[in-house]
Amino acid sequence: MHGVGVVCGLAAGAWLGGAEVPAKLASTTISPIAISLCMVAGVFVEQWTIPSLLKGSKYVFADVRENRHLIVWGILAGALWAIANTLTVFAIRDVGLAIAFPLWNTNCLVGIFWGWLLFNELRGASIRNWLKVLGGTLAILIAALMLAYSSMHGSLIAPAHARQGILAALCASLMWGTMYVPYRKAYLSGMNPLSFVTVFTVGELVTMLLLAVSLRGGIHPLVTELRRAHSAVFWLFLGGFCWVIGDLFQHYSTKYIGIGRAIPLSNTNQLWGLIWGALVFGELASTDASHHVIVVAGSLLMLLGALGISTSAASSAEHASTDRAITRECDRYSLDHTRVFQAQTGTDTKDTPGIRRGWWDYAIILTACCIFVVLARGASRPTVPMNMAWADGLLAILLLTFLGGGYWLWKKTRFS
Repeated sequence: MHGVGVVCGLAAGAWLGGAEVPAKLASTTISPIAISLCMVAGVFVEQWTIPSLLKGSKYVFADVRENRHLIVWGILAGALWAIANTLTVFAIRDVGLAIAFPLWNTNCLVGIFWGWLLFNELRGASIRNWLKVLGGTLAILIAALMLAYSSMHGSLIAPAHARQGILAALCASLMWGTMYVPYRKAYLSGMNPLSFVTVFTVGELVTMLLLAVSLRGGIHPLVTELRRAHSAVFWLFLGGFCWVIGDLFQHYSTKYIGIGRAIPLSNTNQLWGLIWGALVFGELASTDASHHVIVVAGSLLMLLGALGISTSAASSAEHASTDRAITRECDRYSLDHTRVFQAQTGTDTKDTPGIRRGWWDYAIILTACCIFVVLARGASRPTVPMNMAWADGLLAILLLTFLGGGYWLWKKTRFS
């Protein structure tokens, strides 16, 4: 399943890279907290809609019941994501997409550590694989330092704002790196990613509501702000939609190739963030040539480091270590060993008779479509300057990535 995980990881990078663009479009009319809340609301709508479309809610809830012990883990992962996403909005505001993406993508280092410590990843790896992982890690660290230096001492932004943005991005990195622990635990137990995200979205929405109410001084100030910014809500829901597509690809990648390899692949979103920021929004237009070189070189170095990690395909000894981790989870929670091991190869025995949906699944899908239509009718054209020729080209690439990656995943696993 290594090929499936790689395809999903690369597709995740493209969509996660584009998910922050709508936040950029709405950043001039709404506070970062409200931006994050609206994006999470959009995520909630889509993460209940897509599983209903692909598998049906009967399947999803049967899978959740079978893995009750993972409900608390899913809620915890959602809470971590909500906090990290809020931090990224502040980072984008203070240092821009082109700088913020590489900084919070150091989450791959956090994820690699947790994968090694908790789930036996890289145990039994060859010297060559260890060199790839360590070399890629070093490259990512150097690249992050290059980009941080450029934002602090260059002409991109004011130093005071740079410090805040860098701190927000690095804290988001810590949160997102730790968030993969519940992911991996779920998939070593044989849970379907579509089922896990359904639980996950409850944790992120509740956490985001608590954050928004607390940081905005109560419910009434928050509601007042959302009413004033109603024309921007559609763009934020659209950002949530893009994030859900990328996140689902990321979940499948984590399931099939593990944390240490999936995160670097999905972290190619830093390159997409650089492309969107530089080509569409002109974030680097006012900087001199030396800072262009630093930003581009740092981004390419980070990408090479991530690719070096991702190409370290697991050996038979590593697979044996993963099998021991699966056996441990099965013994701890009294799971069916045969079914869980089959789930690691894309064979979902619970779905053998085929997909069955109830009328409520179609009602969920129709409701989500109506929400987007209503929000679109009240949306206004963004005031942020954009190069529409580049934007149209990048949107076309996103669509091709979605269709190609989705077809490959369906062909190999039937979304198992």
